[in-house]
Amino acid sequence: IRVNGFKVTYTNTRDGEPVSVSLDSVDSSVGLSQLSPGSTYEVSIVSTLGTEESDPVNHLVKTLPDPPTNLRVVNVTNSGALLLWRPGLAAADQYTIVYGSGPGSELRIQVSGTTVEQQLSDLQDSTTYTVTITSQQSSRHSSAAGTSFTTSRGHCPRDFQASHVTPRAALLSWKPPTKPAAGYRLTYQTEGHDRKEVKLNSSVTEFNLTRLHSGSRYTVQLQAESEGRYGATISTEFTTGSLRFPFPSDCSQELLNGFTKSGEMDIFPQGRQGALLTVYCDMETDGGGWTVFQRRRDGSVNFFRGWSDYVGGFGDLSGEFWLGELVMTLHNLTSAARMSLRVDLRVGDQRAYAEYSKFEVSRRFYRLTVGGYSGTAGDSLSYHNNRAFSTKDRDRSSLITRCAMSYRGGWWYRNCHEANLNGLYGVHLQHKVTPPDDVTPEG
Repeated sequence: IRVNGFKVTYTNTRDGEPVSVSLDSVDSSVGLSQLSPGSTYEVSIVSTLGTEESDPVNHLVKTLPDPPTNLRVVNVTNSGALLLWRPGLAAADQYTIVYGSGPGSELRIQVSGTTVEQQLSDLQDSTTYTVTITSQQSSRHSSAAGTSFTTSRGHCPRDFQASHVTPRAALLSWKPPTKPAAGYRLTYQTEGHDRKEVKLNSSVTEFNLTRLHSGSRYTVQLQAESEGRYGATISTEFTTGSLRFPFPSDCSQELLNGFTKSGEMDIFPQGRQGALLTVYCDMETDGGGWTVFQRRRDGSVNFFRGWSDYVGGFGDLSGEFWLGELVMTLHNLTSAARMSLRVDLRVGDQRAYAEYSKFEVSRRFYRLTVGGYSGTAGDSLSYHNNRAFSTKDRDRSSLITRCAMSYRGGWWYRNCHEANLNGLYGVHLQHKVTPPDDVTPEG
């Protein structure tokens, strides 16, 4: 009987919807596409004549499993290497790994289908190896995924790994190469940020990476130096933990992130897209969370400076400093949220403080707004409310007395001050110094 054509219908027996393909009467074969790997399909074929169909002919078809993906080799040394891969779509019963350096040298390993890495050991020094890996499901094998690598000459560190990973830090450790190294080069990077490099001496076998970004995946590489050259690279990866405020704008958010020890920390006053700024965070005084922008201890740093120094900042966060970059961005912080200011004073065993519940710095001339005093030191700063910041070479005051010049500092001077925390250190009697007539203010 002559027929009009054929209809082929195929269905994934586990969870698929039927898919039908119509063919002309002269066709005797058809390719079935978009099938799931490692699956069983029920295929039926019927003849068609007008609107009538014949009885179906049925057959079960099993697709092959797919191979693993992203096969790569890391931590290559003179005698070992670590294979890493991602599983295929089809669940594998096991994987077959074949590796060798040439004909007759191939070795075969079978590992569980839940495995995603395999350490290769007892390799030859300075030798190129080829590796293939296939997925196996029952008696069916996938096609092979492959790669190659070359072992080092004995100058490569071993067992490189990351441990004690926190939201901001990770401890890296390794074993030295079999041949003595002159030193190490360690590089690390996360997506969206520049690569950083650290040079280490030959006695180091662990290094604590700090100031990392939370919730980020890092790739770290290590090379040993020998005879003025760096050898093969070994690498490891890790992901830092998450934080409530991954890009804190100030120390109060770092406190909420769980950092309770005072010290240098990185903040982002202008948000994630803005520049990073290293500051000193006081996490102990009055509950902690204070971003310190000025500290004086012994008069070792000169505070009688010009405008550009106060804008850029000077000193050392571990000693005396003026964090100008922070002060000049305070208008961003204080406009985004209500800020308070605290001034702590100490002479010998005597201590006093002044706290202000309202604190703002405007964009124009960095004008000060301060109020809501409480404390034990006396309210000296309210006198300076609504004053612009002045330095020896940029005095916004209309007064005859040039306060910054006369009182040797940079401050929110009025006429001239009740507080002068940036004046001459350890000098009493209002800190005033009258310059001779022929002194030209420094620019």
